[in-house]
Amino acid sequence: MLNRVIMMGRLVADPELRQTPNGISVATFRIAVDRNYQSKNTAEKQADFISCVAWRQTGEFISRYFTKGRMIALEGSLQSRSY
Repeated sequence: MLNRVIMMGRLVADPELRQTPNGISVATFRIAVDRNYQSKNTAEKQADFISCVAWRQTGEFISRYFTKGRMIALEGSLQSRSY
């Protein structure tokens, strides 16, 4: 099976960088990905808001160089969570 996702969108807020108890860096952030179509009733574009997690050097890089509103392209795998 294949689980590969490529997305491009804008950061909704500044990334949050944390450390695990073992010292591994983890960045969490959300991006807004525009949909390809517009609603016929309104001229507004619609977007999906995706929660993302980046580990180790990738997470450190994102938290250092990306801020709210910046465009970002991501490649990774998709996981869903249940609470």
